[in-house]
Amino acid sequence: MTTTTLTRFAERYLLDPAVNADPYPYLNALREHEPVFWSPMHRAWLVTGYDQVMRCLRDPAVSADRVRPLMDAVPEGAREDAERAFGILSSWMVFNDPPNHRRLRQVFQEQFAARAVGRYRTFTERATQAMLARKAAPGRTGDLYADIAKPLPALVFARWLGVPQAHGPSFWYWNAKVADLVLGTAQQESEYRTSLQSLCSLEDYLADLVAQRQADPKDDLISSVLAAGRVGDTVTGAEFVGMLTQMAFAGGETTSNLIANTMLALLAQPELLAAVQAEPELAAVAVEETLRLDGPSKMSIRNAARDFDLDGHTVQAGDRIFLVTAAANRDPAKFPEPDAFDLRRADGTHLGFGFGAHFCIGAALARLVAGVVVSVLVRDRPRLALDARRLAWQPSLLNRSLTALPVQY
Repeated sequence: MTTTTLTRFAERYLLDPAVNADPYPYLNALREHEPVFWSPMHRAWLVTGYDQVMRCLRDPAVSADRVRPLMDAVPEGAREDAERAFGILSSWMVFNDPPNHRRLRQVFQEQFAARAVGRYRTFTERATQAMLARKAAPGRTGDLYADIAKPLPALVFARWLGVPQAHGPSFWYWNAKVADLVLGTAQQESEYRTSLQSLCSLEDYLADLVAQRQADPKDDLISSVLAAGRVGDTVTGAEFVGMLTQMAFAGGETTSNLIANTMLALLAQPELLAAVQAEPELAAVAVEETLRLDGPSKMSIRNAARDFDLDGHTVQAGDRIFLVTAAANRDPAKFPEPDAFDLRRADGTHLGFGFGAHFCIGAALARLVAGVVVSVLVRDRPRLALDARRLAWQPSLLNRSLTALPVQY
């Protein structure tokens, strides 16, 4: 008679430092244990299987309208600016369900298409080369995240949006503080106050920029959308400015993390770096595989709009749902050898940018910027190597973000 010893699954807090630093062994174990799991610890359903996440992304019972839980988290003493701030958030596409989501998204659809953002390829390449020359001299030790990955997407996005270079410091400060609110980093009352006030300041700034472009159009996103005639027709002026605050928030950080995570993967496995150096077109493939294997987003949060069945579990109206795309993208039922970084992987249907109605509207721009930056780094700094110092990751449920990427240029 043969006996089998079963290892009992033990739930862990997703912000436990060890899990935050390397979430994949735990997420793989959770998916294998139960791909739809009620977590008493997080008071939410953790959905980790690829098919189950896809079902949720397609199901209208799974709602993106989650501004109220964000507002409920704000301490009483910081509620002074909350009403206006959460009014702004309510116009963000990511917090709206169809058909309202579709109405809002259509305003920007043409400007975010690959053919529209493609004209920024040359600018991105030149900006990367200039930044390398200024901050990353060959042989120097530095932080690839702070030197290149962080500022470069912000520079490209500000140019695309139409923010003058002189306004950059204030603009990106406000964005960083808005991220603290939306991503749950703000904890103290003072931090919430700063985040709420920053969102209001960002809206004021963008409203003024829209007024300037109405009077004097330029070659930028705001002018292009205004020229299309949807503002005042499909959406109100206030909704348009509110959506621009979302664009501003999303425009830099995700792409920065995508660049850093891709470079980490290549530098950690020299044979991958050598392959991209030998075939420069593989830089875009490396970005795509990073989106699957170790992308900038670990999960998205949803709410149940009504009771529904998911994999034999009854999800009740009001329940929180964590769609853990970082686990779904490593589901062996979907991806052969899911924990390997494969530059020849045939199936690219990962969920790194979401799926369906909420597929990331900025995906084409993020892919372009990340692909160009990775390509230039690999080509122009052939001796680029990881520094031996220990890597650290920002504590976040949603984001997968290094605090620094020490390298030898």
